[in-house]
Amino acid sequence: MDAYSGTVSSHHDQMEGANNLPLPDAFLAFLKENGLDPSIYSTKDSIPRYIRLKPGGESQLPEIETEINCKLEKVVWLPRFFAIPPHIQIANTEAYQLGKIYGIDAASGAAVLALNVSHGDHVLDLCAAPGAKLCMLSDLLGRSGSLTGVDVARHRLAACRTMLQKYGLGDRCRLFVADGTSFSLLPLRAHLDSESSVPACDDTMDAFKEWTSRRPWKERKKANQARNAIDSHLVPVATEPELIFYGKHSGVVGVAKSELFRRVFDNEILDSGYDKVLVDAECTHDGSVRHIKKFELWGWTTLQRRVLDAHRTDTLTHLQLQLLTNGFRLLKVGGSLVYSTCSLTVAQNEDVVELFLSRNSSAELQEIDAAKNWPCRNGRIPKTLRFDPLTSQTSGLFLAKFMKLET
Repeated sequence: MDAYSGTVSSHHDQMEGANNLPLPDAFLAFLKENGLDPSIYSTKDSIPRYIRLKPGGESQLPEIETEINCKLEKVVWLPRFFAIPPHIQIANTEAYQLGKIYGIDAASGAAVLALNVSHGDHVLDLCAAPGAKLCMLSDLLGRSGSLTGVDVARHRLAACRTMLQKYGLGDRCRLFVADGTSFSLLPLRAHLDSESSVPACDDTMDAFKEWTSRRPWKERKKANQARNAIDSHLVPVATEPELIFYGKHSGVVGVAKSELFRRVFDNEILDSGYDKVLVDAECTHDGSVRHIKKFELWGWTTLQRRVLDAHRTDTLTHLQLQLLTNGFRLLKVGGSLVYSTCSLTVAQNEDVVELFLSRNSSAELQEIDAAKNWPCRNGRIPKTLRFDPLTSQTSGLFLAKFMKLET
């Protein structure tokens, strides 16, 4: 890993980069404030796309290469990841449609790998959409532990549900539409034995039966009325989590609804919380070259509103700190949390980490052992990492890993 110096390229170099890139002056100033080289946005056509191969699919590599008409280049530092040329599209391929491969940026894969998921772990993905990291987490867990995905946007979480079902990865997963800053449901450890059969449902307990996409008409009508009321601003957004999917071995089947949604206390979390938590927080997405390039079509005034607006940035950093804080609260003692964003700014990364550490004495930054051979740089805080398009040939990503200590 290279040391992240945080140095700012000269004004002359920035202007030279500006001559080659259609970036507005306001964005160049934004990059300068954050010590970022504008030339990273000239790499759009050289950064490969990345795909992950489902476990057991190695024997099918030759036929996949034949179908997409290109060689899959193995990513040596990331298991089961392959790079393909940026112009190659996989959405219409049989391999993709049959769930043999799925697209996920290598830096995002690094965030998942940094968690060091072990057999039997109970894992929380607090900002689960759009779902690729959720799929990788499920892959790593295999037939053990549990996976809980949370996202505040119902339609985005529904897309996660579709992905899990498409790839056959939802057996031990449950998905909640909920505010990640206040989500408080713990894993159902007592009901998660990978060797046991699904418990019988007892209707008198109002227990969950096996999940089905077909809900009773009255239930669907009530949900539609609630959504219409929210859209019309007649009622506030519900604070209660909504369970929209659960697998056969997720621990939900046979559990009473009152037990699943019961209130938990902080002292319970210390022993019964999640083993691993991923907080890939909402951000300005300025680390994604492809995302920034979209503003050429959307218009640079949209960039001003979505990336450069100071009020939006302040709101985001507050949200990021809340997500990180709540994710850490739900972690059991000895558990690990990875915080990541696809922003390259200091405000959304190191500043959030420093403020979080100042308020949480039981949080300790950890070395990411797997990162010894990763093509990334050190962040401005020791033990934090940064991927960027020039250094890593990936989207930009910031990573910090914490352990929860006993206090």
